[in-house]
Amino acid sequence: MAGVVILVVVFGAAVFAPAIAPRRPTDAQLIDRLKPPGSRDTAGRVYYLGTDSLGRDELSRLLFGARISLLVGVSAVVIGGVLGVALGVCAGYYGRWADDLIMRLGDIQLAFPSILLYIAVLAVLGPGLLKVIAILGVTGWATFGRVTRAQVLAVRELEFVGAARAAGCGDARTIARHILPNILAPIIVLGSFAVAANIIAESSLSFLGLGVPPAIPSWGTMLSDSQQYLQDAWWPAALPGLAITLTVLAINAVGDWLRDYLDPALRE
Repeated sequence: MAGVVILVVVFGAAVFAPAIAPRRPTDAQLIDRLKPPGSRDTAGRVYYLGTDSLGRDELSRLLFGARISLLVGVSAVVIGGVLGVALGVCAGYYGRWADDLIMRLGDIQLAFPSILLYIAVLAVLGPGLLKVIAILGVTGWATFGRVTRAQVLAVRELEFVGAARAAGCGDARTIARHILPNILAPIIVLGSFAVAANIIAESSLSFLGLGVPPAIPSWGTMLSDSQQYLQDAWWPAALPGLAITLTVLAINAVGDWLRDYLDPALRE
């Protein structure tokens, strides 16, 4: 329940950020740089969470940064999940050369450390929001593919699948109506954990300057901008770090609950 509450707050902040943010996240006031939480500007308005090194409001940047983190996390999982499930079903259902080819491609990709692969690709292509989503999504298929293949191998020989074939169902109908609905539970759980992993990956890449451009407020870029001011001000680094930590913990907690809820053996 704590994880659900945190996620509701984070999603609400992301959706309604333009309405609830006290200032625009890109407005800089150098005269108000590194103001502590609770300080006021020259007009008397409160900086509830302080300001960063350029005098930008930390609360506004956190709210808009939630949009970027959730957009990257969810979009990359959708791309990787669709691609991985399609290839995993193909490998598990048809087997033979399709299975060998798809799984060997997955093994080759998984042999590379993920963060090094992201850095190498983005160092060539350059930073950008859509590029980050694309690289995280395309490289995320392998895990979905292996899990889907294992589930299909366990389901394809069961009686109800054989009955569907005997009734004249083609491969497409058998997969869509009888196999996919029975393997979705572990894929949903895997997707929840993948969202958390993608949020951390995006923050890491933005921290290194290879993710979201500095002009776009992101939790990773906020951490990167604040690292040289740690001795003078703790809040520019602590607040986005805390936001990342709580969001990832909440997603993992909900993922654990989904695993228990969707697995009949664990529910018993």
